[in-house]
Amino acid sequence: MTSMSSLPPALRLGVNIDHVATLRNARGGVHPDPVKAALLAEQAGADGITAHLREDRRHIREHDLAALMAAISLPLNLEMAATEDMCNIALDTRPNAACIVPENREEVTTEGGLDVLGLRGRLTPILAKLKDAGIRISLFIEADDDQIKASADLGADIIELHTGRYCDLPAGMDRDMEFNRIKAAARLSQSLGLECHAGHGLRFDNVAPIAALPEVVELNIGHFLMGEAVMMGLKPAIIEMRRLMDEARQQ
Repeated sequence: MTSMSSLPPALRLGVNIDHVATLRNARGGVHPDPVKAALLAEQAGADGITAHLREDRRHIREHDLAALMAAISLPLNLEMAATEDMCNIALDTRPNAACIVPENREEVTTEGGLDVLGLRGRLTPILAKLKDAGIRISLFIEADDDQIKASADLGADIIELHTGRYCDLPAGMDRDMEFNRIKAAARLSQSLGLECHAGHGLRFDNVAPIAALPEVVELNIGHFLMGEAVMMGLKPAIIEMRRLMDEARQQ
């Protein structure tokens, strides 16, 4: 029998509501409302809300951040690029955490992890301002030892491991190797005092192995849940993801 002290920490679910805003913006009105989606996510068992304010404002916009902060009781994780403009918005918004992600206008979605080593000079002053404001710092990175160590050196509180490659690969040796890379990265992050999150591309059929990693304490999932919401409803989709995560964690 497993003792309570040996159980891994509870696994949190952060729901990204960006693509509710994408659908709203396609028509230019006010429906569907990202705030309503965030409140539904909370009712369904989410532990946090994630929103990415992109430079081109293709989905979430400034007024959404203000409305979310006023309406939700869950912590807000603001995904943002490492720019002065975004830093100032974060300082005005005061989310629970700021997750720094790579960003360019041409990409359809975030295509990889942040190059913390190469961007140290740009990141240092921005992270300092955010930390001084009491905002937790998260860096969205690949499962790479050097990037993890650089994140710790910069004083990050959290790393979020990019799981996109793992999710895109078919079952087989390459996927197993990528999973093992994520597993080792999660262990390294914990040993360096970093809180470890993971996200990108996670679905019902691939979430269990990542959810079972005891060093990972939060998964951030958005696009898949919003797609499933079209078919089965947002609350049922989140409830099912929550069930699969908890089942994998307990096993």
